[in-house]
Amino acid sequence: MTATHEVTNQVPLPYGHDTAADPTLLDALRRADAGWAEPELRELGRLAGSEQAAEWGRLANENPPVLRTHDRFGHRIDEVEFHPAWHELMRTAVSYGLHAAPWRDERPGAHSARAAGFFVWGQVEAGHTCPISMTYAAVPALRANPALAAELEPLLAAREYDYGLREPRTKRGLIAGMSMTEKQGGSDVRTNTTTAVPQPDGTYRLTGHKWFTSAPMSDLFLTLAQAPGGLSCFVLPRVLPDGSRNRLQLMRLKDKLGNKSNASAELEYDGAVGLLVGEEGRGVPTIIEMVNMTRLDCTIGAASGMRYGATRAVHHALHRRAFGKALVDQPLMRNVLADLVVESEAATIVAMRLAQATDRTLAGDANEALVRRLGLAVAKYWVCKRGPAHSAEALECLGGNGYVEESGMPRLYREAPLVSIWEGSGNVAALDALRAMAKRPESVEAFLGELDAAAGADRRLDAAVAALRKELTDLSDLEYRTRRLVESMALAFQGSLLVRFGSPAVADAFCASRLGGDHGAAFGTLPAGVDTAAIIDRARPVIV
Repeated sequence: MTATHEVTNQVPLPYGHDTAADPTLLDALRRADAGWAEPELRELGRLAGSEQAAEWGRLANENPPVLRTHDRFGHRIDEVEFHPAWHELMRTAVSYGLHAAPWRDERPGAHSARAAGFFVWGQVEAGHTCPISMTYAAVPALRANPALAAELEPLLAAREYDYGLREPRTKRGLIAGMSMTEKQGGSDVRTNTTTAVPQPDGTYRLTGHKWFTSAPMSDLFLTLAQAPGGLSCFVLPRVLPDGSRNRLQLMRLKDKLGNKSNASAELEYDGAVGLLVGEEGRGVPTIIEMVNMTRLDCTIGAASGMRYGATRAVHHALHRRAFGKALVDQPLMRNVLADLVVESEAATIVAMRLAQATDRTLAGDANEALVRRLGLAVAKYWVCKRGPAHSAEALECLGGNGYVEESGMPRLYREAPLVSIWEGSGNVAALDALRAMAKRPESVEAFLGELDAAAGADRRLDAAVAALRKELTDLSDLEYRTRRLVESMALAFQGSLLVRFGSPAVADAFCASRLGGDHGAAFGTLPAGVDTAAIIDRARPVIV
């Protein structure tokens, strides 16, 4: 065939980079006394930036899971088949301790180290991080039943991915899931109708449906059901001690917008065996421990997606030419790129601060527990809310090339809304911030104390904190304007962290635009005078 043209001005594939070479992430890791984790994190970062890892992510999404309800003889098996690439992603995540490993790690900053790894590896493929996150989050809830936790926790924390339905105690490692929502209630779990009937042997029999159960091939699930004493929390294994399948029937898999690699199912409990976790009637307080941990991961996941989008946009702009020069040298594109990086770093620094607060809370720091409780609700609302707009702008930086599946950007775009919905959509997260302030008024002062640590460093931040203090004293129409209040809290939180610990160029741009109001409604509307070169350079992929 005759050659018709020479391929020029196409961007090289974005492989051979160290995804962990992120100055905001590494600085936060060191502040959390987790510098010891950096060598392994950089190793994971090099793998995350490799062509092999990208191929795993592509294959896992292009070959989604398939439900097999029965075998060829008509026996009910309720199994989900995954592509081998899914298992490679899971095996890597577990081997690097991104699941429940920090609960058995006594080194300082163990949860911050795990958060950094979750952030880095999540940029490869986000779907499989769902069961990884739920396994991490299951441990504090399970500890409401000390005997059960003593038995299961070492297996949940083990760095071995042992896939397949077998009795949990016979496996080298376990994966946990969560099954709470029902058709009639969604986030309003107190309307759950699933029943739990106590048995003479101390177990319960659960009957009912669950509308959205992610990762249905997990080894065990935390779930909610109505026991005689009220809504209660239970753990249900997929396989019972005698080797038989528990009566958890998979009705169908959800056809989702994104998150294609991960199975999400509708379940029926037909007399399924469950073990009580905590006290009867205390289901919500028990499982809220799991929810808080998954909310941390939602925030980390949103920040991870933003970092991926920003670095891909910068990579493209460095290599693509238009109108006589590289895109990265075009003034308007520099504004867009810098704005994306500012948003990304603001998300990263607050996510890692909350991971640090988790470490300190577990060490017994009461003030950090208050900052974490309120900060998680605030950050979960705002950071996750920013993800979809950020991914759309990052995709647009690649133009038509970004709109095709081969670029990987459409997958990022489809995935972005999930973390804002998971464990309570925007209104639920915002109202949870109000609930935290009402139940623990001292959390407000702890949160404001966090902001005050940056007092005097930037006049725009000082003005934003002063306005926030005034807003917090106005109780009129509070629920109606909750989103505005929580947004203001989140922006002040991010600004204070950037002013104290971030890049001066990024902090200045953030305070001028997000706090000072010198910004339009779209990305790429930073004010004049911002050091775009210094900001963009922070998202330049590091070749290894």
